[in-house]
Amino acid sequence: MANKAIKYRVYPTTEQSIMFAKTFGCCRKVYNLMLSDKIEGYKATGKFPTVTPAKYKDKYPYLREVDSLALANKQIDLQEAFRNTLSKSRKKNNGFPKYKSAKHSRKSYTTNNQKGTVAIIDNKYIKLPKIGNVKAVIHRIPDSDWIIKSATVSQESDGKYYISVLFEFDTVTSHYIADKTNAIGLDYASDGLYVDNNGNIGTNHKYYRESHNKLAKEQRKLSRMQDSKKGEEKSNNYIKQLLKVNKIHRHIANQRLDNLHKISTEIANQYDVVCVESLNMRAMSNRGFGNGKTTLDNGYGMFLSMLEYKLSDRNKYLVKVDKWFPSSQICHCCGTLHPEMKDLAIRTMKCNCGLTISRDQNAAINILNEGLRLLTEVA
Repeated sequence: MANKAIKYRVYPTTEQSIMFAKTFGCCRKVYNLMLSDKIEGYKATGKFPTVTPAKYKDKYPYLREVDSLALANKQIDLQEAFRNTLSKSRKKNNGFPKYKSAKHSRKSYTTNNQKGTVAIIDNKYIKLPKIGNVKAVIHRIPDSDWIIKSATVSQESDGKYYISVLFEFDTVTSHYIADKTNAIGLDYASDGLYVDNNGNIGTNHKYYRESHNKLAKEQRKLSRMQDSKKGEEKSNNYIKQLLKVNKIHRHIANQRLDNLHKISTEIANQYDVVCVESLNMRAMSNRGFGNGKTTLDNGYGMFLSMLEYKLSDRNKYLVKVDKWFPSSQICHCCGTLHPEMKDLAIRTMKCNCGLTISRDQNAAINILNEGLRLLTEVA
């Protein structure tokens, strides 16, 4: 069995929007109450007690108005947060669980499908418990044998609503046999997303910088409102201006996602083997490198994630070369090591064997060769 989620844009009515807001708030309230009781219980007994949302429904009767499964899933989220606190893995350990903030926490909740409580109706609506049928854009229709497991409702910072529906289905073994000679190597480039082994650049767009002036103008307006209203309740004009800023941020993010999806789909359709470097993008975006804004604007980490699942769906290969492999320092023709290429300011490699080539293209060729070598060893 395999799982796949599809995210749909939805257009709730005013009543449904109010119910979504209530559910978001109740989920946050229950999470904070359970966390508080666990902390107090540990102080008293030395152990974290087991708490459930049902404990609070008598004291806070409004919790009965919303979907009980949404509250139950918050209990699971809290349990997972405590497990991750004790985990030795750096990827999972995010520190001790924190209280949810009404201002900064993500507005979302998850509900489970129980005998049709979550369903896609007439390819126009998504049915949810306590909410009813929500108008949706069903841009992708699931197969008839796909089973709905759960749905996650979310509201983005620009006010738009989405529902991510999780499906379960039987995995079908693909009969496609990948051609391991149909391969491409990609070297990360802060200016252009990547350079491949043929010297082609991934994209010329820098979406954040393209909208920078417009964003800066709206943020200056917001900052002036914030200064004038410091310590006071935010006015309607402030909230409207904040929404304008959030819409620009969302527009930039959507442009980036759309571009990355198009490029990754094109590569996954065209090539059977894609070789890349396993880079630490968070470390590369630090100020010390001097190109943090460009690195984050590229979305290279998201690009690799897209490539990974799209190639996997097609029974193809994504090979990750170790980040310490000196791809930029090795001449791909004769194998000579050039330590001077550690200087990122040197953009062209000149080797004694007569080769003169862009450092990025040379690195992409080395990544391709190393990736194919690793793939042969695994096979």
